[in-house]
Amino acid sequence: MRILISNDDGYFAPGLICLAEHLARIADVVVVAPERDRSGASNSLTLDRPLKPRRAANGFYYVDGTPTDCVHLAVTGMLDYQPDMVVSGINSGANMGDDTIYSGTVAAATEGFLLGIPSIAVSLVGKEFGHYETAARVAAELVQRFAAQTHSHPWLLNVNVPDVPYDQLHAGQRQSMEVTRLGKRHKAESVVKASNPHGETVYWVGAAGKAQDAGEGTDFHALSQQRVSITPLQIDLTQYSQLDAVRGWLAQSRK
Repeated sequence: MRILISNDDGYFAPGLICLAEHLARIADVVVVAPERDRSGASNSLTLDRPLKPRRAANGFYYVDGTPTDCVHLAVTGMLDYQPDMVVSGINSGANMGDDTIYSGTVAAATEGFLLGIPSIAVSLVGKEFGHYETAARVAAELVQRFAAQTHSHPWLLNVNVPDVPYDQLHAGQRQSMEVTRLGKRHKAESVVKASNPHGETVYWVGAAGKAQDAGEGTDFHALSQQRVSITPLQIDLTQYSQLDAVRGWLAQSRK
């Protein structure tokens, strides 16, 4: 199996290094990641200039672009083969609920999925980020389970892993993994107003809102129980329940 690994924290991120080390034990891996932290880049592509991949001393490729750029570049021409899977991460922080819209980690996996490749986004949820090893082992398990099955079409998984020792995921009789739906956050906190050294007013984007829809079955709930959350994602943004309503008011406006 050949795996393309990327992320949004940059090619030097400890989560990426840990993930690559673990997946290299079970597959042929290549790393193509941003040259710097591009958290929050979402699915943006760089279209106003060429991209220049470089190779670091450890063999990782890094690109002066976004996570989506990295995967798109690798799959559509930089590599001389199509990877069997794209794995993005390990992100330093949660990508649950509304986070998936903004996340560069999820975006890298999404690009792989859009290009017809099964893809996984992996994030470590906590504050200390002391257990990348746990998330890497979970990612390796999922890759091995994928390889053991026959799949009729690619899928996109968003995986969030508690920042705890691996053994704690399996403590007692508790289920260690749960297939979930996305929860939802409250409205984001207000921007933070400040002044730069020139006396100009600047604004920092406020923190993400607290969990709002966090009931049983959501990614937020699974993590609150120290379980791994696995959420299958789709790309179709069509609001089907509003199709007839929009047709109706368009018809009224023509009268």
